[in-house]
Amino acid sequence: MTSIIVSATGSETEREANSAVSSDTPKPATTTHRAEEDAIVRRAQQGDLAAYDELVRRYQERIYATLYHMTSNHEDANDLAQEAFIKGYQAIKSFKGGSSFYTWVYRIAVNKTLNFLKSRKNRQGMSLNDLDLDVEKDPDFVALISDKTPRRDAVLAELQKKLNEAMLKLSEQHRLVVTLHDVQGLAHEEIAEIVECNTGTVRSRLFYARQQLQGFLADYLK
Repeated sequence: MTSIIVSATGSETEREANSAVSSDTPKPATTTHRAEEDAIVRRAQQGDLAAYDELVRRYQERIYATLYHMTSNHEDANDLAQEAFIKGYQAIKSFKGGSSFYTWVYRIAVNKTLNFLKSRKNRQGMSLNDLDLDVEKDPDFVALISDKTPRRDAVLAELQKKLNEAMLKLSEQHRLVVTLHDVQGLAHEEIAEIVECNTGTVRSRLFYARQQLQGFLADYLK
């Protein structure tokens, strides 16, 4: 099976995780791609390891990126992604095609990570550019970070630290929807399939999480 190892540590790992959501990363299948994917899935269900390896290749970086943002740990994210794809292979015959394979294996990965986080309290990391907070519209803040100065770098580093700390204060479910929506760019409908709830609940959790984050950061941003 294709290795999911991403060769990076520290800040390089974070950049790697963020780049995994770029336009070059395979997105959930369109109608044409869905038909092609369904054919690959059928081959995998018949025991074709090369076919399953192709599915891993398509989605491993995107799933790794989500798990990295959930755990803020390269090794944990890598191990959990590997475990999710292994479990997916073991359970591939039970996949009925009600959703895309991508959504199905994504759900496996997210559930494994949520269980992992319940037993291990890991730090959460994400980029400031990923989060849609109202502070970005503040003209004074925009002016400050627009100039490339040592002060700007120091302010951004401190704000990043505060954001990571604020993310840790969210519940696992609220951190998850922020990661899936603001980092991975998934639609409300896709998130609803992954976390197995309705779109209204997704919107509510996302709104509540953003409100909480702004509240946690309020004193720092005064």
